[in-house]
Amino acid sequence: MTASAPAAVRAAAPLPRLYEPGSAPGPWRDGGPRVWVVDSRGTTPLPSGSEAVLDPGERVRAGLYRRADHRRTYVATHVALHVLLGGYLDRDPASLRLVREPCPGCGEPHGRVAVAGSPVHFSLSHSGGVALLAFAATPVGVDVETPPAPGPLTHLVPRLHVRERAELAALPAGERAAAFATCWTRKEAYLKGLGIGLARGLDRDYVGTGPRPAAPPGWTLTDVAAPYGFRAACAVRDEDA
Repeated sequence: MTASAPAAVRAAAPLPRLYEPGSAPGPWRDGGPRVWVVDSRGTTPLPSGSEAVLDPGERVRAGLYRRADHRRTYVATHVALHVLLGGYLDRDPASLRLVREPCPGCGEPHGRVAVAGSPVHFSLSHSGGVALLAFAATPVGVDVETPPAPGPLTHLVPRLHVRERAELAALPAGERAAAFATCWTRKEAYLKGLGIGLARGLDRDYVGTGPRPAAPPGWTLTDVAAPYGFRAACAVRDEDA
C-alpha cells in the first residue's frame, strides 16, 4: 500500500479512498460505516505541525512512548482520527476532545472513546505500524492484528469459545495461527464495539474462525481488507438493536 502521504491512509473495502494530509471527508450524511487504514511504517516525517490537532491528553500519552516507531504510529493514527472526525462533524480537528464513555460492565469511565455530543461513533486499533479507524452512526469496534507465533497459541486458544477451539483443533497446525488471528480480530472488534473489551471474556461470544464471520445478535461483523500480513475486522451495532 503506497501513497504520497507520509502516513498513508486509505479506506478499506468497500470504500477504497486515499486520504491526503490537509484534506478531509465531507460532513456525515448517512450511517456509514467508514473504515480507514493508516500505515505509519515509512521513515518520512509527519508533516510539520501535525501534532497541533491532538488534545492535551493525547500529547501526554504520545510522550510516554519510548520507541520512536510506536510514538509515530500513535501520533499518525490520532492525527488522522482528528482530521477525519473534523471533516465528518464539520468542526476544527484541533477543537475535538476525546472522552471515555461509561463502561457497560461497571459504569466507570473506561468504555468506548468518544467526542462528547457527537452523532458519529468511532473506534481505532493499531498493530505493527498499521492502524484501522472505523466510523459509524451506531457503536462500532475495529481491530487489526498480525498472526501470532505458534507458541502463544497454546495460551490463547483455551480462552476462546468452545466451538472456536474445536474449529482450530480441526485445522492443520500450519493454518491455525492465521485462523486464530481472524477469530481474534473479530472478537476484539465486537468487544470494543460493546465498550467492555476483554473484561467480558473471550469464551462467551461465538464469531467463528472460518471464511465468514458469525455476528452476535444485533451486530454486523465484517472482515476488513488490510495490508499484507495483517488481519482486520469491524463490528457495527444494528440500528434497531
